[in-house]
Amino acid sequence: MLDPQASPYLQFDDICKSFPGVNALDHVSFGVRAGSVHALVGENGAGKSTLLKILSGAYTLTSGTITIDGKQQSFAGTADALAAGISVIYQELATVPHVSVAENLYLGHLPKRHGIIDYPRLWADARKLLEPLSDDIDPRIELGQLSIGQQQMVEIAKALGRGAKIIAFDEPTSSLSARDTERLFEVIRKLRDEGRVILYVSHRMEEIFHVCDSVTVFKDGRHVQTFETMEGLTRDLLITRMVGREILDIYNYVERPHGDVMLDVQGMEGPGLSGPLSLQVHAGEILGLFGLVGAGRSELLKLIFGATPRTGGKTLLEGTEVAIRSPREAIGYGMVFCPENRKVEGIIPPASVRENINISARHHFGHAFGVLNGAWEQRNAVEQVKALDVRMASLDQLIRNLSGGNQQKVILARWLSDEMKVILFDEPTRGIDVGARSEIYGLIFRLAERGVAVLMVSSDLPEVLGVADRVAVMRGGALSGFLSRSEATEEKALALALPQ
Repeated sequence: MLDPQASPYLQFDDICKSFPGVNALDHVSFGVRAGSVHALVGENGAGKSTLLKILSGAYTLTSGTITIDGKQQSFAGTADALAAGISVIYQELATVPHVSVAENLYLGHLPKRHGIIDYPRLWADARKLLEPLSDDIDPRIELGQLSIGQQQMVEIAKALGRGAKIIAFDEPTSSLSARDTERLFEVIRKLRDEGRVILYVSHRMEEIFHVCDSVTVFKDGRHVQTFETMEGLTRDLLITRMVGREILDIYNYVERPHGDVMLDVQGMEGPGLSGPLSLQVHAGEILGLFGLVGAGRSELLKLIFGATPRTGGKTLLEGTEVAIRSPREAIGYGMVFCPENRKVEGIIPPASVRENINISARHHFGHAFGVLNGAWEQRNAVEQVKALDVRMASLDQLIRNLSGGNQQKVILARWLSDEMKVILFDEPTRGIDVGARSEIYGLIFRLAERGVAVLMVSSDLPEVLGVADRVAVMRGGALSGFLSRSEATEEKALALALPQ
């Protein structure tokens, strides 16, 4: 049994971190005991990721101290943090997909014999390192051939191979199947029982209560409260501490009238689908698309949007057939897409918030004779960030430096700057905290009230049931059924999603 009175193995004292115009961390102090899984929770931009980057050596402290096992530490870079037994496993895994699993495990210190890589020893060492975590990973194959869950196990094995005593996980289940998630939890419990310090960042409340022993709450870069035990802690209390107010219903669904069919997909065929697929979405309707990992949900959205070439079928908008062979053509017809992987497919990382907001609409409103209309761009960006409450230092801040929830808001601001008939959402709240989720849901409802047809993919079943007017369920690349809002339950949706 974990002793709540034990001295912290990892201690943060008076941690401050400032960027131009922003205090990312403001005098944060708390400790974490060895042999515990400690959650870090808070809204996007609360300071959780900044703290992990300081711990990993990626950021230097503005002020404050970090103490590990009674010794004060100072990290000039990530190598110093690794040497101190710290490993951070981020949501976007830091892997090299085109080399072997074993080479990923020992990157930078491959075993050699007579100046040449000793592959027999490499394979043997890698198997020994992987064996306690997974028995189905061949260390000789390319890492990119593994599932996300398996790649995550490789990252954990790498951390253990480097002697990590402190392992931090940043949104580790955001792209995992239910099976891979449970396997990860088993590994985390094993690491905890070995006496390691586990830091766990997640916006999924059920995970916090399922796997964590204690929790620290952040808000606006400040330490709000640390709960040394989960005993007596409720989900509602934790959310109230995170957002500074009570949230009784994060969805706030209100029924609204629907118009005629806006989007009509007939006999769609292409990669990821097992056969012709058809669906309709009415003006002002939110159709939730649910399915397990590998069901073909994201693949369908990309086929509809023209991001993936289709092999058959047709698309009608307001009853008229349209040829959509590329995202540019889709946008031209008033169809827009908010992708799951916003860092790769949604944002333009080296561009500012202003540029990311205006880039799609400027062809309609923002230029004349090839010259950018600076006044319109400034006015539109100001209006959008105010309407969506985008938290940033300035419009000139690079979007890659915003939190995930604020990046998602900027993507939405981009589409709200232009005219749209259909919006496709792929995991709209992935990696977004509960407070920002409520804001995103409100925006989705406002779009529907304007008559926009909304097709929303989500692996979060309560989210689908809370937001959608109607639910479509996919299984094995095909639609397995539709459920009206009145008949949709978790049991019915899962029955349609699970293999027969």
